Amino acid sequence: MGEDEQRDMRLRIDDLTEPVLSDVQRMALADAEQHPVDLTVEAVLAGACEATGLADFGADDFRERMRVWLDEIRTDPNRTALARRVMFGLCVKHASNRLRIEALLARHPEIHEQEIVAPVFVTGLPRSGTTHLVNLLAADSRFRSLPLWEADQPVPDRGESPGRDGVDPRFVRCDQAWDRMRSGNPYLAAWHTMAPDSIHEDIELWANDFAGYNPEWIFQMMPAWQAHYLAHDQTPHYEYLRTVLKILQWYRPGERWLLKCPQHLENLGPLTKVFPDATLVMTQRDPVGVVQSAATLRAYGARTMYHRFDVNEILDYWAALVERLLRSAARDRHLLREGAILDVPFHEYMADTMGTVEQVYAHAGLELTDHARSEITAYVDAHPRDKHGSMTYDLRADFGVAPETLRERYRFHLEQHPVPVEVH
Repeated sequence: MGEDEQRDMRLRIDDLTEPVLSDVQRMALADAEQHPVDLTVEAVLAGACEATGLADFGADDFRERMRVWLDEIRTDPNRTALARRVMFGLCVKHASNRLRIEALLARHPEIHEQEIVAPVFVTGLPRSGTTHLVNLLAADSRFRSLPLWEADQPVPDRGESPGRDGVDPRFVRCDQAWDRMRSGNPYLAAWHTMAPDSIHEDIELWANDFAGYNPEWIFQMMPAWQAHYLAHDQTPHYEYLRTVLKILQWYRPGERWLLKCPQHLENLGPLTKVFPDATLVMTQRDPVGVVQSAATLRAYGARTMYHRFDVNEILDYWAALVERLLRSAARDRHLLREGAILDVPFHEYMADTMGTVEQVYAHAGLELTDHARSEITAYVDAHPRDKHGSMTYDLRADFGVAPETLRERYRFHLEQHPVPVEVH
């Protein structure tokens, strides 16, 4: 199928409530049943030590948070063996990254002297254009951004270097993982690319401190972890983020950091405490469309993570999460210095992309040079929207919920940020 045909392709999940598993999904579930994992902190740490040959994890407070992650899956009889395997692998990956980070800092303490100056944070609800915008801006080579291959493993293994083709082995591994993900979820490329060169969320760096809401995306719902997360100050995790950014900057400098994550919406206090000179770009979009999209894709993923699931429970979970993000942002905007936030309505961004880019540059105090403009234009030409097809959703048919009913939940936000209704 050609690229033009893919862009015209409308994708619809028609088995959301009564899943029909693909051969790949059935094989993955069966294999996980045959090869169970030990979801304990001790087993994860042993796996990370074996994978890296290292032993110093740094401060021990992360162990409690890891235990919450593991126990949420381990103690739930409704979770599949594949969910258990995915959680084990996730924890080993992040514990291994933690080991590599601590080892590098021990060898090169001068990394702590790096300064993170005036970073630009793109934030907004999931599915509100943040990914498109951050990738667009990152085309300007003056920005120091976070490609997925680097977010996935910030510190290379000792002795590891690019091959004869100049490609970093971490890029190769990330690309292989992307192929596996696409084979298990045919809608993923259309929904949210995880290609190794795509600019990713800094939440991936938080995860090496076993923090952030990344597990909620992967495992659909994590209420015990959510409660733990909301009960704790996130400032230490922003400090950890800053440390990892220093490492990445030490490896590969840039003029300004460009970062992105929806979770910043509810952590404006910790963010501005750790990054007082930060500039924020906040996308605004119809929350109903956001919830519809997020809940649909989370519900699709549930077919391999749960034995049984209720799509409406997933919808309620994500509708509440979106409301929490919006209320937190409204509550804490005043904590940032005056003029630190630029609101970007999604419909205006779509109607005049380069005009929005010009606003962002002016807001960040950065000159939009002719070279930067040509880099951004080249990115737009090479990455048309809906390149891998376009997802279609139906809140009424899939969840039995009227959009106008759900929209009432976000009336408080829409009164402050009126945006066009996208779901009728």
